[in-house]
Amino acid sequence: MDSLRTRVLRSVSPRRKRCPVLDTGPSSTGRAPASRCCAAVLAVGLSLALTGALAKEARLAAADPAVEARMLRLASELRCLVCQNQTIADSNAPLAEDLRRQVREMIARGESDKQIIEFMTQRYGDFVLYRPPLKGTTAALWFGPFALLLGGLTIFVIVLRRRSRLSADQFEPDEFDDAPPAQR
Repeated sequence: MDSLRTRVLRSVSPRRKRCPVLDTGPSSTGRAPASRCCAAVLAVGLSLALTGALAKEARLAAADPAVEARMLRLASELRCLVCQNQTIADSNAPLAEDLRRQVREMIARGESDKQIIEFMTQRYGDFVLYRPPLKGTTAALWFGPFALLLGGLTIFVIVLRRRSRLSADQFEPDEFDDAPPAQR
């Protein structure tokens, strides 16, 4: 009777599946599952380490390293019009790639750095320059941050002076001041 009852209960109760990673018993290969996990982690780690060791440096786009260095110097002075916070040398946007290619072509034609920057400025405006010239139209770019900082400091000093003139009874007490000394 007991054996029939046990068989019925086993068939009705849900069976718990064993987790091969957490199971401490031996597997069919005779190894503990924990050693298989360590072997897998070691294999992944080695493959990642070897991938980094086999990586190669990117090929220069220009055949002449001097032309490429000049292009990178010019590209670091020009803003990417898509990203707006990166130079065209740093950006991967398609427009930045086109602009780098155009700078290379202009260098190959023998144009000077000044001519290339003037061309870009005429075509895209002063915004394309990472260091725009000081003009009436760019004065806010140069002096705006200092004006905002000065305004913020002025407001801060005014607020501090007004608060220092107030008496202590005009402030609301802090919760910390009402706490017993043991809780401070």
